[in-house]
Amino acid sequence: MPIRKNLLSNGETYHIFNKSIAGYKIFNTNNDYERFIKEMVFYKQGKKDLKFSRFIEYPKDSEDVANKKDIVNIIAYAIMPTHFHLILRQESDNGISDYINYLQKSYTLSFNNRHKRVGPLWQGRFKNVLVQNDEQLMHLTRYIHLNAVTAHIVDKPENWNHSSYLEYIGKGDTIICDFKDYINLSFEKYQDFVDDGIDYQRELAKIKCLIME
Repeated sequence: MPIRKNLLSNGETYHIFNKSIAGYKIFNTNNDYERFIKEMVFYKQGKKDLKFSRFIEYPKDSEDVANKKDIVNIIAYAIMPTHFHLILRQESDNGISDYINYLQKSYTLSFNNRHKRVGPLWQGRFKNVLVQNDEQLMHLTRYIHLNAVTAHIVDKPENWNHSSYLEYIGKGDTIICDFKDYINLSFEKYQDFVDDGIDYQRELAKIKCLIME
């Protein structure tokens, strides 16, 4: 894999995103989204001797690697039909690059097997933007949590089950993200903060479409 020109630093937080080739819809069912999110958790500790497909069938087989150190911390995420957004903190050298490499390869392999398809699934290298401070981080979480609303897939962010938003408002069934040290708002105030941005973000999306045309 080619070396990235901008090396990512340990202890720093980044907005990581990537798209499918030619806008190809790669998440089509709840099972697709759930598999990708489970892979997100599985590869937090880096490469494992146990394959993800075996972990799905025999989760107890992974207990021997449960004490490994995480190579990334997941702060927030949103999975969309053609792309994903992750906010990650790098915890070890090359942690984010390795993590995304494992994650994308694993999902590509399973997707191609299920759809009798060959070839790449993702639009080249993932993109990354350094998060400079907690205020920027808070606005970024709102942006990605509103992705499905901006795209008019759902009316409210809590109706999109494939993001970390429900965790942020205290209604998530599982806890995947480490965000409480960065987001200094109660569940209720964070929900108000996100709801207040819905109309503005939709207007920005309209302008962006006009510019792209």
